[in-house]
Amino acid sequence: MQDLMRAVIGFVQDHAAYAVPIAFALGFLKALAFVTMVVPGITIMLAMGTLIGASGIEFMPVWLAVSIGSGLGDWVSYAIGYRLKDRARHIWPLRNHPEWLPRGERFFRRFGPMSVVLCRFFSPLRATVPLLCGIFEMPWLAFQLANWASAFLWAALLLTPGSLLGAWLG
Repeated sequence: MQDLMRAVIGFVQDHAAYAVPIAFALGFLKALAFVTMVVPGITIMLAMGTLIGASGIEFMPVWLAVSIGSGLGDWVSYAIGYRLKDRARHIWPLRNHPEWLPRGERFFRRFGPMSVVLCRFFSPLRATVPLLCGIFEMPWLAFQLANWASAFLWAALLLTPGSLLGAWLG
């Protein structure tokens, strides 16, 4: 097992130049409407944090990349919802799960901009709330403030524990 860990850490160190673009892509995909349902982002982010710490890759650039990717993913989801409006009900997976929209709308109406922050930490909501914010026309500035603040917080909370553990183990 230790040999495998050393091999993985060595591979990460040898390819450290790819850490930031990969972190950005994963942050973006994890936040993008519906893609988040098929990308196991939380597990990947925790593992990424551990590899950062164990391999000695700088934390700050990776954290920034995940944060910016995540914020942009939610922004794109908001824009899709804003553009599609009611037509979103006819697109997979919403057409297969029509109950998601009324549930998401109740959540969105109850918590307003805070729903953007909360959804980032709860996987079932992450797939729909930014989209709903666009569909139901949450004010752009309120959405963006909640989106970007939560993106940086989410990335820090997912990457930091693994990074500290990886540094301790390494």
